[in-house]
Amino acid sequence: MGIRFDLDQIVGQVGKDKGIDKEVLIKALESAVLSAAKKHYGHGRNLEASYNPDLGEIEVLEFRTVVEEVKDSATQMTLETARKEYDADSEIGDELGRKLNSSELGRIAAQTAKQVIIQKLREAERDIIFNEFRGRKGELVNGIVQRFEKGNLIVNLGRTDAILPEREQIKKERYRQGDRIRAMILEIDPHSRSSQVILTRSHPEFMRRLFEQEVPEINEGTIEVKGLVREAGERAKIAVSSSDPNLDATGACIGLKGCRVQAVTNELKGEKVDIVAWSADAPTFVSKALFQDGSKDIERILVDEDEHSMEVIVQDAKLAQAIGKRGSNVKLASKLTGWRIDVRSLSAVEEEQKAARAALESIPGIGFGESELLFQEGYQTIRDVAYAAVEELQAIEGIDNARVESIIQEARNYLDLHKDEEEKRDKHRRFSDIDQLILPEDTKEILILCGYNRIQLLADITADELIEQTGMNRKEAEVVADAVDKFLKAQTSSING
Repeated sequence: MGIRFDLDQIVGQVGKDKGIDKEVLIKALESAVLSAAKKHYGHGRNLEASYNPDLGEIEVLEFRTVVEEVKDSATQMTLETARKEYDADSEIGDELGRKLNSSELGRIAAQTAKQVIIQKLREAERDIIFNEFRGRKGELVNGIVQRFEKGNLIVNLGRTDAILPEREQIKKERYRQGDRIRAMILEIDPHSRSSQVILTRSHPEFMRRLFEQEVPEINEGTIEVKGLVREAGERAKIAVSSSDPNLDATGACIGLKGCRVQAVTNELKGEKVDIVAWSADAPTFVSKALFQDGSKDIERILVDEDEHSMEVIVQDAKLAQAIGKRGSNVKLASKLTGWRIDVRSLSAVEEEQKAARAALESIPGIGFGESELLFQEGYQTIRDVAYAAVEELQAIEGIDNARVESIIQEARNYLDLHKDEEEKRDKHRRFSDIDQLILPEDTKEILILCGYNRIQLLADITADELIEQTGMNRKEAEVVADAVDKFLKAQTSSING
């Protein structure tokens, strides 16, 4: 007698609830019964389990080989035994089988079968989920929050439960059980024992998918998303361009009265989104990434191709806007454009230039005209001149070639006489804009000595980092962090930066 199951009922119910194919289920049952049988009869015996559709049962069969001399009684038998108990026409080498009385398996073996069946069903269900969702990476889905597990959200998608890991959530968002939620399928994990479908709301691609839904021109290919960067929950920048010269890409993404970008912002619970017009000209692209009005708010941009960086000089009143709260604006602009961006105030640059001109004019025997020519060619300090190559200075139009060696020698002599003074001047050559912060003078001096001579460098630094890198005490560091935060908020609040 085999192990009987109401297979029609099992297959029908599981097929309805789980969508598992009949053959998959039968294989799972056969595997479960075989596991139970081997545990009961011993793993040394040659056993097989197979479904008999005529009888509607899982049969357990034992096979033994006919041999002249038995060395393993569990898998072999003599010709005499074979002809007596199996088949009268048996011959040496035949492999003969018989059905075992599976009722002998007992309660423990039956429980083992049950556990294996459950495991096989889970594996089959995981395979179905994986096959269904593996081609849906990057797709937007809607679900309902089911429960919370160690900071992760378990979201019901209808066919299966998905997981929204804590790292993929937007920090400011809070959910309750039963809330509806939209997310993007980030990954499918076939090896996960729980939720295979991994969701995200913080990934930049999630925002891209939202814009694709709101802006038909993106799906149509008329508008191309050139880049997208986010600080999830805070701010994002998306660069767009249009293949149609008559279509304004930024205007299309913003929508009538801002309806399109507002729909994305609402879905992201208020995350600020800057729509940036992409440009093949790097300085233009950087200016638009920093300011909505582009170069209108920028005095000038100095490009360093070797370092792949740009120094962006802005009016003092625009400095905070360019940096953004906690440095978010300049950081995102840098990520979006791929250029390192250093934002500096016009007043600090003018003071720096004034000091550089004064330093060059202090070289004995040099006139205003020559010092200005050197300054315009990028020479900022006496040291720059003292260690310049003769050929370099001779190449400067307006400087008498006969004077070049004399200028270099005078610069070296001056350095020898004023070594300490010039070293100090060189160390503080870059003027600071932190005078705009309300801080004690001795605190400003410490910051400058430690290399924090610009507000941009202080914008996203924590009090703990200041303590470690400057030697300040906790109170001093918190005063600095608070001063920077107040400056950026006060300067940007009026323009909603």
